[in-house]
Amino acid sequence: MQRLEGVRQMNSTKTESFGILTRELAQEIDKTINHYRSNSTKLVGILLDIQDIIPKQYIPREVAAYVSEKMNIPLSKIYDVISFYAALSDVPRADYVIQLCDSVVCKVTGNTTLRDTISQLLGIKEQESTPDGKYWLEYTPCFGACDISPAMRINGKVFGHLTTQDSVKAVLDQYR
Repeated sequence: MQRLEGVRQMNSTKTESFGILTRELAQEIDKTINHYRSNSTKLVGILLDIQDIIPKQYIPREVAAYVSEKMNIPLSKIYDVISFYAALSDVPRADYVIQLCDSVVCKVTGNTTLRDTISQLLGIKEQESTPDGKYWLEYTPCFGACDISPAMRINGKVFGHLTTQDSVKAVLDQYR
């Protein structure tokens, strides 16, 4: 693997060895890593924060390699973490990631109906994105909204009491 130190600049925004990793993105990643003081025990938080700043909300291979190099962590460990945690992805998702709570409480209060409504309105199933790349639908472990279930989260913002098609449509309309 090519080391990042001394990588020549091809132009003002991209490095020779990385296609998606712009200088600006590398600076943001460095800021995130420094915020956590390069503490490898905080890798999940680091990767979540990095994923949030990348279009389509995922960890591309070149970003994983960059984090591996910067934190002196084997790339295989980075991928172990990405594959273990449902909130992390190495697959491009969409501009808006719609997460449905997969807890028992949400199942009992109607998250299946919520899923079916979203699928009908957007024309996608779980682990799919709309053809325009705008929406992605997935289940995720409980995100602490049991008191307002059934609930969904869109790019980190939680919406609850979604028991009717109209309530779901009203939320989705905010992201059109």
